[in-house]
Amino acid sequence: MTTTESTHLLLDLEPAVTENLDRHLEMAKDWMPHEYVPWSLGRDFADLGGEAWNPEQSALSPIARTALEVNLLTEDNLPSYHREIERAFGRDGAWGTWVHRWTAEEGRHAFCIRDYLLVTRGVDPDELEQARMQVMQTGYDSEEKPILNVLAYVSFQELATRVSHRNTGKYAGDPVAEKLLTRVSTDENLHMVFYRNLTKAALDFAPNATMRAITDEVVHFAMPGAIIPGFTRKAVQIAQAGIYDLRVHHDEVVWPLLRHWKVFELEGLDAEGEKARTELSAFLARIDAQATRFEEQRARTRERLAAKSG
Repeated sequence: MTTTESTHLLLDLEPAVTENLDRHLEMAKDWMPHEYVPWSLGRDFADLGGEAWNPEQSALSPIARTALEVNLLTEDNLPSYHREIERAFGRDGAWGTWVHRWTAEEGRHAFCIRDYLLVTRGVDPDELEQARMQVMQTGYDSEEKPILNVLAYVSFQELATRVSHRNTGKYAGDPVAEKLLTRVSTDENLHMVFYRNLTKAALDFAPNATMRAITDEVVHFAMPGAIIPGFTRKAVQIAQAGIYDLRVHHDEVVWPLLRHWKVFELEGLDAEGEKARTELSAFLARIDAQATRFEEQRARTRERLAAKSG
């Protein structure tokens, strides 16, 4: 899509942006991050005469700590995300209003998750800060994706983040953490709905180009937290725990959006649009098979471990 075509699409989608921005503002509820943090559990660290952190102080399991760290470090990179969506959507009109509203809402997520982890001594604060510095200095770069790819990507990414937060809260085994992450995931869901609806509108204006964008973003999808130090190892641990694995991604992230957009029911696509849809179908079959193999392997591993412990 050329720069001129992208500009025309931004203008074509402006009414849908206005409509969905109004919907979002009506649906979104104000909430205070400090109300989700158990401040009474906090105490000084070593430099202020308190006690240095050690793993025994954390009530979280190692996997829960890893999942919370990944979720937090992903949220931390908000300045980069803001830069990228402002580049894609601009700062004028309803688009600009959305960019800044989204950024303001997203900012609360890192605040409250970090505060929770620090006051509960859930994670090593030194390692967490070192990782934050590295992640933010690396930054996130969308490589100037066209607007259709941005819309498709953030639709999948917001839903993936919602599911990850929700499942991490359940896995943590702490009602406070679950309440906090449920609140964060509610924000992420509303953000997903905004982008999902705009992608649906884009299918009306440019069905073939949008189909190509959807296919490309499904096939090449990577979470923005992929730049986190040790991300691959941590992602495997999270998958082994069932918090976020390929089955979750396939069943709870990719397919719900594809069904909403009715991508396999669209009529009138040209040859390029049909080619993209065919590629999408083939890829979905492959990751479904991969997810099944992973589940079977995980089940066998758990059986062996259970037999050994028994």
